[in-house]
Parts: sequence; structure tokens; C-alpha cells
Amino acid sequence: MSIRLFNAQILDPVTMKVLQGEVWVDGEKISYVGDGKDLDSSKHTWEEVIDCQGNLLMPGFKNAHTHSGMTFLRSIADDLPLHDWLNQKVFPSEAKLNGEHIYHFTKLAILEYLTSGVTAIFDMYLDPMMVAKACQEMGMRLTMVSGLNNFTSSIEQTAREYETFNQPGSLVQYHLGCHAEYTTSKDILMELKRLAHYYKAPVYSHMCETSFEVSGCQERYGQTPIAFLDSMDMFAYGGGGFHCIYVTDQEIEIMKAHDMSAVTCPGSNTKLASGIAPVKRLLDKGINVAIGTDGPASNNCLDMFREMFLVAGLAKLKDMDAVAIDGDVVLQMATLGGAKAMGLQDSNTISAGQNADMILIDLNQPNMQPIHNLTKNLVYSGSKQNIKMTMIAGKVLYRDGHFPRYDAKHIYEDVNRIVKDLGLH
Repeated sequence: MSIRLFNAQILDPVTMKVLQGEVWVDGEKISYVGDGKDLDSSKHTWEEVIDCQGNLLMPGFKNAHTHSGMTFLRSIADDLPLHDWLNQKVFPSEAKLNGEHIYHFTKLAILEYLTSGVTAIFDMYLDPMMVAKACQEMGMRLTMVSGLNNFTSSIEQTAREYETFNQPGSLVQYHLGCHAEYTTSKDILMELKRLAHYYKAPVYSHMCETSFEVSGCQERYGQTPIAFLDSMDMFAYGGGGFHCIYVTDQEIEIMKAHDMSAVTCPGSNTKLASGIAPVKRLLDKGINVAIGTDGPASNNCLDMFREMFLVAGLAKLKDMDAVAIDGDVVLQMATLGGAKAMGLQDSNTISAGQNADMILIDLNQPNMQPIHNLTKNLVYSGSKQNIKMTMIAGKVLYRDGHFPRYDAKHIYEDVNRIVKDLGLH
């Protein structure tokens, strides 16, 4: 589909500069970005022309850690510490799930991502096939990571999924990983390491999320989690950690040496009282930092605006320093940082040749006025109400409060029926 978006302010997240102009989309790619004066748009036939009315076009947010299928646990697994939350609420409830359930619950999450301006997700959950099916049908860009552990999946299944989903031109790609050190035996971790070396692939996992996790790893292996996994040569081809709250200086040096990413999830970590990630320390050491919501059971919403504010606010509070992290850096974490962590280098800017994954920010809302600083407004006062349009791979999936390609009411009915059937409602 060919689309012309004109009369826009266009944000470059690399320089944080704003260009006045227009964007042309041909198929799934951006074909032109500029002021339009060097091209004759009248000679081009458009299937759709969108007047942006002076609003802000920018790359979509990358939700760099989530468990989409956990929407069924929203607001029924609350007010518990992480390990009680997992063992008393999450694991028993998940035991009732099948693939069809996960498919429908993932579709619900996708609707929520779109309203928050998320154009790509880094998802770890049960039954990757059904997660991928939901994303492919609904047009959501998906990077999956294996949730391999002692109880679900296997090395053989992980290898099959890696080869199945890493196909050129697909909305879906797949990274190797495991749920966490504490849920995965050393024998399985050794097999995962061998797989990573075979494919020359990065590895991702929950890492250093709680003090309990860290002390447990030290008791088992005499090392902290990232140091232990590195001693197995797990990160020869890079990778990353989700949460990274209790990382040591040694572990940060390991991450830097392997060009690893740290994904901070402040909403979830706050709700579960897990702690505050040392984001400034990570950034100061040159670590790529991305932002994730975590799943809707531990957050409970999938809102990147809230996460950005929490990243900035909690970093300042942790260091008792109001200038600890600049708002522009946080916005880069939510876009460029996530793209790097997820391996989406072709979806990180609005420029010719990139995937047409972009959002339109409504500046004609009270929380965006006056416009002293567009980017700081997004981080410190922005909200989901400012998402006017979400486009992925050249398709408009959300616009002005509506989902033009989906029957949202039907999706809501499906998930509520399933929750009732599972005895959770």
C-alpha cells in the first residue's frame, strides 16, 4: 500500500531533532522522508493520504520485555512478592492454559500495545507458535525469545523454533534464551550454550531480578547469575538480561565486553517491590539499555509512557540526583535501545529504507501544551491519549481510538469467555 503522510513534524531519535515535512510509504517500507520540495507528489498515485495536521511522527516504541499471553492474570495475581507471586498464583493458573487460550490472550495484549504506540514486542511465553500466530494475524512485529526451563520447552523445541521463525521478510524473529538461571538446570544451560555457539546467536534471560535470585545462584554455583552464565561462555555472541536490578560491577563489565543489553522494567519491579535497576550506572558504562513493561500480571498495564516516566523518576530517586538521567535519553531507550536489544536495526528510525513502523503523537491535547520541548513532554507528561495513530509495516492498525482492522469487541468477548471457563472469573 502506498501512503503519503504530510504536514508532519518528524522526530529523529538519534539527534532528537525535529524535521518539518512528510513521509512516503510504499508497501512495508519508508520510501521518502523530507520537506517534499524536491519531489512532485502530484505525479505519484496514493492509496491513502494522511494530513498529520502538524502533529509529531516518530518511530514506534519497542517493548523490550513482555509476556503477552499473561493478560488473563491481570489484577488477580497482585500484592505478592515475586517468588510467591510465581509459585502461588502464576504457575498454578498457567497450568490450565492451552495454545488456543494463549492465542486469544495475546490478541488482547496486541490491542493494548497499539494504543500505547508500541510497534514491536520482545515476548517470552508458553507456546511461541500461538504467540506468533496472533502477532502475524494482527500485524504486530514480534521478536520472540525462548522461555526454556526445567518444566517447559526443550533444546530440541528451541532449535526448531529458531529455524522456523527466523525467515527473511517476516514480522516474526526468534532469539535463544531461557526463563532464568534458577528455573533451568546446569545441564540444560550447557545445551543452550552449545546451541548459541552452533547458530552464532545471542542469548537472553531474566537476570538479577531479585536479591533472592542472586543469593540462590551464589549458593548453587558460587557466582552471581550473569557471572555464572558467562563462565559457561553463554554470551560469546552477545545477548541481554531482563530486569538487571542487582548487577555487580563485575557483571556490568561482562555485559560491556559482550555488547549485551539490559532491559529495565520499572513498573513491574515497583509493583513486586523487586528493586530499582541501576540505569545510570549501566548507561555510564556504555551498556545499551532498553525498556519493557514485563507482563500484564506483574505490571498490570502495557503502557510505555508510564514506563518511561518511571525509568526517569526512579533513576533520579535511586541516586538522589534530579539530573541522573535526561528525558531525551529515556526516549532513546524506548526506541533505539529497544531496537538494538531486539535486533531490529531496520525499524529504529524514520528514514528511507526502514520498515514503516511509526506512530503519530497528538500534540493538540492539554498535556502537550505549551510546547516548550516536544521530547521532554513525551517522557514527563505524555500518555496513551496522545497516540493518534500506530502503523506497523505500512499498515495503520490503530487510529483515533479505533482499530480499523480488528473487531475489538469480539476479542474482549473471547478472553472473558475463556477466563470464565478456566474458573478465574
